[in-house]
Amino acid sequence: MAGLINFEDENEVKQFLDNLGVEYSFQCHKEKDPEGCQRLADYLEGVKKNYQSAAQVLKHNCETNGHTESCYKLGAYHVTGKGGMTECLKTAYSYFLRACNAEGKRSVDACHNVGLLAHDGRAVEGGPDLATARQYYEKACAGDFAPSCFNLSAMFIEGNGKGLAPDMTQAFRYASRACELGHLWGCVNASRMYKLGDGTEKDEKKAEELKNRAKELHGLQKERQIKFGE
Repeated sequence: MAGLINFEDENEVKQFLDNLGVEYSFQCHKEKDPEGCQRLADYLEGVKKNYQSAAQVLKHNCETNGHTESCYKLGAYHVTGKGGMTECLKTAYSYFLRACNAEGKRSVDACHNVGLLAHDGRAVEGGPDLATARQYYEKACAGDFAPSCFNLSAMFIEGNGKGLAPDMTQAFRYASRACELGHLWGCVNASRMYKLGDGTEKDEKKAEELKNRAKELHGLQKERQIKFGE
């Protein structure tokens, strides 16, 4: 049938991919389409393995067009120094913050990364900033990002002696939400809290249900790892 690509024909596949590159470049540079620029960056990264060119497209699309996904990926490039970008957590933090506040594709992931870098302290002045970490974890958790919900739970279990007191009710709330979103350790913690009556009413039945849910998630995790390694 006309228009279908024979993916067993190397020359036909190469021509198809080259045409894609031309199309995405036209969308980005001629039509000034931010989505086209993102497609071009993904193409340069994923197909051509040209990380330096991808980085320059991401930088343009983030700084000129304010494209959320480009800002997020540019932040990730700065974490590792990929594509010739300066390896700098503070710069990465600024791009993740930009992506988070823009509220587009990958903004929730970016909010989580802002939380992580504020929590860690290496990307902000004065060391760990738990107030900022909490703010952005909460934003990501509200966007159904399970690791942020779990990190909030851990923060409320531990407290920090600097304005964040331990609060097992909040810890249980966020552990439960993380579990609902499929986070293994969220289920483990919520199960334990039900068992002990810590942060919630003691409930052996719910403790057992969440324990079984944690086992199920662990099994799925191992299954994915095995399949990935095959």
